[in-house]
Amino acid sequence: MIFRTLAVAALLVGAAQAAPLRIASINMCADQLLQTLADPEQIAGLGPYSRDASLSWLAEDAKKYPRLTGEAEDIIALKPDLVLAGKYGKKATRDLLEDQKIKVVDFDVPRSIDEVKAQVRRVGDIVGHPERASALNEKIDVAAARARTKAAQGHPKILAVSRRGWIAGTNNLLSSLLATAGLANAAGELGLKTGGFVSLETIIAAKPDLILVAEAAPSAEDQGKALLLHPALDRNYPPERRIVIPEQLTICGGPMLPAALDRLSEAMSGTGR
Repeated sequence: MIFRTLAVAALLVGAAQAAPLRIASINMCADQLLQTLADPEQIAGLGPYSRDASLSWLAEDAKKYPRLTGEAEDIIALKPDLVLAGKYGKKATRDLLEDQKIKVVDFDVPRSIDEVKAQVRRVGDIVGHPERASALNEKIDVAAARARTKAAQGHPKILAVSRRGWIAGTNNLLSSLLATAGLANAAGELGLKTGGFVSLETIIAAKPDLILVAEAAPSAEDQGKALLLHPALDRNYPPERRIVIPEQLTICGGPMLPAALDRLSEAMSGTGR
């Protein structure tokens, strides 16, 4: 037993020694994985949206680190050992960084909880802290188990509605979260796999049991949000028929997922709406 413990400790020390000394991120989702799993001194800088509290779950913590523009110039000036980027970010930026011999690691958009956990493990290995990745994934598993335990009978249909009538499709992380909590994504009945804009009439005609929105009381600051305040939507979906989950809990996968799953659990228990 002692030898096994020493062997594990040696592996962890070796992983930490092999980890890049300074890592920058230019992707909001990668920002939050880096913030959660790396040592503070390993973080050379975070992406342009890292401090936006409407988008990032860890916006306040991000203020401790330099904010990057996402362009190659300020990243090159930092001279990081490694850069985390989104797979669909600007190719020109990645090319310039690679021309400067700066290694770039791309991350795809996760579409399921399992894909999120795989990314958590990947970043944990990159920063030399696989034990932190395991701990985060365990928290996600525990929250998922709570959500399954509280899943409502009857598999109610949920339609996630955003500004301008954007409907989240079925092939994404939000749909995976709904399924884990015993909820059905009504977007499937509308044929929306990747999401899309629909009319107010289509939303009402779909007759979801509940709608999921990002704000409890949005203000009509522009035409995009005005749809969410339409009298017909208010009449058919008053507050008790809405689940409110802020966008920063569902845009990315990682440290915010336990909170997102708990919000769904609370909503279906009648305490979160």
